[in-house]
Amino acid sequence: MPRIVTMAAAQLGPIPRSETRAQVVERLLVLMRDAAARGADIIVYPEAALTAFFPHWWIEDEAELDSWFETAMPSNETAPLFAEAKRLKIGFHLGYCELAHEQGRKRRFNTAILVDKSGAIIGKYRKIHLPGHAGHEPWRPFQNLEKRYFEIGDLGWRAWRTMGGVMGLMICNDRRWPEAWRVLGLQGTEMVMLGYNTPQHDPAMPQTDPLQDFHNHLSMQAGCYANGTWAVCVAKAGVEEGIMQIGGSCIIAPSGQIVAQALGRGDELVMAACDLDACTPYKETMFNFARHRRPEHYGMIVERTGSLPPD
Repeated sequence: MPRIVTMAAAQLGPIPRSETRAQVVERLLVLMRDAAARGADIIVYPEAALTAFFPHWWIEDEAELDSWFETAMPSNETAPLFAEAKRLKIGFHLGYCELAHEQGRKRRFNTAILVDKSGAIIGKYRKIHLPGHAGHEPWRPFQNLEKRYFEIGDLGWRAWRTMGGVMGLMICNDRRWPEAWRVLGLQGTEMVMLGYNTPQHDPAMPQTDPLQDFHNHLSMQAGCYANGTWAVCVAKAGVEEGIMQIGGSCIIAPSGQIVAQALGRGDELVMAACDLDACTPYKETMFNFARHRRPEHYGMIVERTGSLPPD
């Protein structure tokens, strides 16, 4: 019998700074109910899904900065999501900005959680590959201050056996790094869930602006193929506070093929029935790590010569 998990990618359109968390959660609930009515097992929301993407702005006031973060999950504002997931018997992935009091100090992370069909949090990941810069760069039309506002994630990439398969999480810029996919692949991950907020314009490298959608899908499709996994990849898209963010939310098969994709840059549900057994041929043949992968030899040229080989 095939192992079918029906996945829903819940793309969000822009979230204005004036929109409250309660208003955003109502948008998420509309998408969740639609997904459940269409038979979804899990719905995946974007990175930092509860607010506008504040790392685009320079913030000096500590209280103002803290206001963009969640100090508890579920919180009063997000509790309806958990209650509705339990009622509808649907799992969900949620990206948010986490303010934790750990190690005797205040810590901030770009975080994602996986919630099962009972409404219980069963997995948590903190973003490792933080893009952008830490200092104010006024020449930019907008900032990318994740290195200022977040710590590097300290939970590693874990996979969880739940809801019919082996599930893994990553966030936004992680998708561009093969190591993120491979660490999850080595754990037998069959479904990766990731959200992103990606501007169409890169002020530091504007020549790549026309390639943003291509590079987005390239990195995710390659990661799926090279690790024999499905992925549900979900954007917060459209013009948010004057900044155009790419869409392209999609569901990708272990073959690397996109099987479903968003058509616009607003709130939109993209769904696919994903057979997790489709991962098996890739994991047992082409990407059978135990048989073919040889990490013990990867560094031998550098070890022998003390340098990279000549061009």
